[in-house]
Amino acid sequence: LERGEHHPMDVEAAKKKAAFAAVDEFVKSGMKIGVGSGSTVVYAVERLKQKTDKGELKDVVCVPTSFQSTILLKEAGLMTGDPTEYPELEVAIDGADEVDMKMNCIKGGGACQLQEKIVAACAKKFVVIADYRKEAKTLGEKWKKGVPIEVVPMAYKLLSIKCENFGGKPVLRMAKNKAGPVVTDNGNFVIDCDFGLIEDPVSLNTKLQLIPGVVEVGLFCGMAIKAFFGQKDGSVTTRVASSS
Repeated sequence: LERGEHHPMDVEAAKKKAAFAAVDEFVKSGMKIGVGSGSTVVYAVERLKQKTDKGELKDVVCVPTSFQSTILLKEAGLMTGDPTEYPELEVAIDGADEVDMKMNCIKGGGACQLQEKIVAACAKKFVVIADYRKEAKTLGEKWKKGVPIEVVPMAYKLLSIKCENFGGKPVLRMAKNKAGPVVTDNGNFVIDCDFGLIEDPVSLNTKLQLIPGVVEVGLFCGMAIKAFFGQKDGSVTTRVASSS
């Protein structure tokens, strides 16, 4: 491997360590919890299943944030619900594409940011699980694919122009195994907009949210209370939101 490259086994082991640590610390029997989407959440579901099968966890209801996590939870035999049934959750556990020193996150690499933000907002505590590649000082430092913005199809051109006016480089996300653009679980498009280093994600999020047709922005500001990062050496480090 070249310097700076990441061994796939290291990355997967790191994701697993972070996910297991978060589930062990935050999930107790009888809880209603949010379960995010993406590759790291696969390991959180694995841990929930292990602990449920052993009888260590009982009567946990899981509220998923995508078709992906719904299928994972159902295949694991775990109880699921939705935010209309369970609008108040004890905790939500989800991955992130990048986390800065103030615990702001870029999310939406998997195009599920709308449901993820709704479920995170339902939870008293929002906890992030990730591997060492996602840990940054400033958003945009390591994640180079831009901020994912879910947009109503008829407004994607408008959003692209507005993003350029804000100094961004917008790209309509194209599907891999389907002709044309990615379509979200809600029938919308995704614009990935590279804003470079994002020194003030809160104001950028506000500006983007005000554009007509924008459904949700993949900037999660002031939401996460703790992040677990699986490291290359097999350890797990944590970052906690300051109370200020």
